[in-house]
Amino acid sequence: MLSFLTACGSLKKAQSTNAPAGPDGLKGNLGNTLAENNAKETETATVKKIPKSKFSDSTRVLGIMNFLASDALKGRDSGSEGIEKAAEFIEGIFVQNGLKPYFRTFKDTLTNFEKPAYNIVGVLKGTDKQLQNEYIIIGAHYDHIGELIAENGDAIANGANDNASGTTTVLELARYFGNSKSNKRSLIFALFSAEEKGLLGSNHLAKKLKEEGLNLYLMLNFEMTGVPMVDKDYMMYVTGYDKSNLAEETNKYANKNLVGFLPTAKEFGLFQRSDNYPFHNEFNIPSQTYCTFDFTNFNFYHKVGDEVDQMDFEHMAQLINNMIPVLEGFSNSPEQEIKYY
Repeated sequence: MLSFLTACGSLKKAQSTNAPAGPDGLKGNLGNTLAENNAKETETATVKKIPKSKFSDSTRVLGIMNFLASDALKGRDSGSEGIEKAAEFIEGIFVQNGLKPYFRTFKDTLTNFEKPAYNIVGVLKGTDKQLQNEYIIIGAHYDHIGELIAENGDAIANGANDNASGTTTVLELARYFGNSKSNKRSLIFALFSAEEKGLLGSNHLAKKLKEEGLNLYLMLNFEMTGVPMVDKDYMMYVTGYDKSNLAEETNKYANKNLVGFLPTAKEFGLFQRSDNYPFHNEFNIPSQTYCTFDFTNFNFYHKVGDEVDQMDFEHMAQLINNMIPVLEGFSNSPEQEIKYY
């Protein structure tokens, strides 16, 4: 996560594999070849079959995380072969769950980065003829920093918490809404590349959507959601807490104290340091990041120790499920309730 420091149960310690494993039945742009190769290369975690429209669970989350943070993707550095595999995987999940490409294809090619790099952008049209013309972006960055100087023979910065966790959150929300069709407003699911290079992917997409006149209501970003907060009476915080009523409205629809204020987030200016910020700059609409990294609960930021076995999958599934009624509330309310102060 560029933002924080440089500008950026039973399955809690489940072991990851060194090769990717996708959700059951994944086809899409991943294709059969990758799946067959993965099966031949290693024994991988399986994701139990559950009805697609049901809530998330820790086993499904584990399966997605095992792919995104596997050694086979070599840290998902922007422009690398590893992040290309992640992009194909994300496209496959979008296809499997009925999302359409927002542009001609799911890939939004960055023009502000020297190597080939892509945001992956899918859309679910809203069900209400009027409200479907208003859009909510649900996003996270899926890139990380690649390989570092080896520690104990390990040079791959797998980026499980940063930000395979946020990416998994977005993918599970896309799966739910792709099958439930419970959104009156239109939802854009965007996974950004080159966040670690200076928010380049989100900057590119925000400018592009602004130029085409998108009627954007909200931008909701997920960053480092893989481990629970420590000694807090809320599950996560939002950056820019005092800039809008997002926290209050989130808690209303969640029917619990889901979001609170983290003073450290304000102290370190985290509102400006993740992929919400370019949308704030371009659209001046509520654009904020949900996060559970509180500077005390995770010691492997931008280190090779940011591995799947450090994640808490039950926490992640609970966070995803808590956000479903929130996003349904935001997408279905007759009026736009979230406002900047």
